[in-house]
Amino acid sequence: MTDTIVALASGVGRAGVAVIRISGPGVRFGLETIAGGVPEVRKASLRRLKAPESGEILDEALVLFFEAPASFTGEDVAEFHVHGGRAIIAGVIDALTALPGFRPAERGEYTRRAVANGRMDLTAAEGIADLVEAETGSQRRQALRQAGGALERAAAAWRERLARMLALIEAEIDFPDEEDVPALFAEVRRRAGALLAEIDTALAGAQSGERLREGAVMVIAGPPNAGKSTLLNALAQRDVAIVSPIAGTTRDTLEVHLDLHGYPVTLIDTAGLRETQDVVETMGVERARASLERADLVIWLEAEDARGERPSLSASVLRVATKRDEGGEPPAGLDLALSAKTGAGMSSLLSRLEQIARDALEGGESALVTRVRHRRELETIAHHLSLVCSADEATPVEFVAEDLRLAVRAIGRLTGQVDIDEIYDVIFREFCIGK
Repeated sequence: MTDTIVALASGVGRAGVAVIRISGPGVRFGLETIAGGVPEVRKASLRRLKAPESGEILDEALVLFFEAPASFTGEDVAEFHVHGGRAIIAGVIDALTALPGFRPAERGEYTRRAVANGRMDLTAAEGIADLVEAETGSQRRQALRQAGGALERAAAAWRERLARMLALIEAEIDFPDEEDVPALFAEVRRRAGALLAEIDTALAGAQSGERLREGAVMVIAGPPNAGKSTLLNALAQRDVAIVSPIAGTTRDTLEVHLDLHGYPVTLIDTAGLRETQDVVETMGVERARASLERADLVIWLEAEDARGERPSLSASVLRVATKRDEGGEPPAGLDLALSAKTGAGMSSLLSRLEQIARDALEGGESALVTRVRHRRELETIAHHLSLVCSADEATPVEFVAEDLRLAVRAIGRLTGQVDIDEIYDVIFREFCIGK
């Protein structure tokens, strides 16, 4: 972190205002060189930005300075709020990166420096990444809880309790002949049981937390020419898929993201399921079957001129009769009747989909566990705590101490308080440039 990093922190493309952020030891030098001086801390100052060698005016911009350690990264940070034209953005970034010790930032490098400098832990950093990616209100609320330190605070309390248990076990190892040592061992098992119950509660909400972050997956399936692509376009309210009367038009899976009353849904259109000699269509059918395996809900479509045998599915199935221009009651064995072309029955379908998404994702906003990584570390902690709880007088006390140490280490991996550069690399490469 000896370099000063530079990146566009706002969206790419033309805009009214663009924000260019720099962070590192050379921030003051950069401000003096480009902006004519260092502004007062945390107060916007209107400055003319000049190219360092030619003196050419690049833009008139608002400049802010955040002094270390009270900044996002914990280092000196500056922001240039420039006009959002591409030429201005490129000119300012080129001028900054030409300075000695300055370079373009890598993906997630600002947040990584914030973690390294103790401004936040790893779970809060992941919450920030989720905030950037949030597409619905429920995802936003979930990400705000994580970025605000919900899991961080819980993990800190768990770590403290584990440390105290470990201290009691160390006392038994160091002073085995003391009269109160057996009582200490029993106390450790009691505390381990209470903590295990809390970890299990957190893990119980893991599925809903992870699913809300990723969104529910609903797959439109059925025989060829059942109206799958027409329904996808109607639900997406735009032309996503090609629609034609020719059976087998859809050869690949198509995905759109929907916001159903704040709940995120990935809707997938698939190729019609049938036996075919066409090599490309066969590949589409195989991809359709793979999508069915990961679906939370399969919307199975049938029409009078397109009937097929529904394959055996592990997911919930909503059976829909399509091409029913007048809507009405569905045929026997089907749940709904609709026409994506005329709109008949579409409101009933949307209501059902919203309820299914709510049922699948409810509770995810308040879940502590939102990623597979969180769940795996908590499962490791729970495993070692269960071994402590099952220990008896015949169990070597050193084994109990080691299980507690391994549980503490797992919490360290969860929050980023151990040397885990490899985990950092995996997590922060998911970030966008400038964050």
